[in-house]
Amino acid sequence: MSEIVRCSWANGSDLMARYHDEEWGTPLHDDAKLFEFLLLETMQAGLSWSTVLNRREHFRRAFSEFDVLHLSGLGQEQIDLWMTDPLLIRNLAKLKAVIANAKAFRRIQQEFGSFDSYQWAFVDGKPIVGGWEEPAELPATTELSEKFCKDLKRRGFTFIGPTTSYAHMQATGMVNDHVKTCWKHASD
Repeated sequence: MSEIVRCSWANGSDLMARYHDEEWGTPLHDDAKLFEFLLLETMQAGLSWSTVLNRREHFRRAFSEFDVLHLSGLGQEQIDLWMTDPLLIRNLAKLKAVIANAKAFRRIQQEFGSFDSYQWAFVDGKPIVGGWEEPAELPATTELSEKFCKDLKRRGFTFIGPTTSYAHMQATGMVNDHVKTCWKHASD
């Protein structure tokens, strides 16, 4: 039996391999999941993805199952409570962004009908397929991620930059950055 060839970053643990195989780079069109990914990528800024992935279930509980409506109605009292939770990433700016970004996300949903419609318009509704041979070739940002980021910020998103925006684009399949040797490169 031949072994599955994945992007090398996914070989560190079973959790990383499952995330790679089942989620990363797969076109995602569900607003609830898109919001979850945005929050997780915000939490990841400056940290390893494995740090965030290992805490994902706790984030899910702490952030009310990533319920955008609920989170958009919270305030400073909740941020203060989150800051005491040792299992969260206790960065004040990131935790404030959870609420600010929930509010901005809802405004986009109201304006465009869904966040999905808004997000996927940046790639004309179909994934951009990278042709990378090695993970080292993958960019951290692109002109498109800078444009996406700039528009998110204009619409009220905080603690998001072009790198986080690009990570979101990769994770949600707007960009297929699986290397050519990876089994998922051609599958999505």
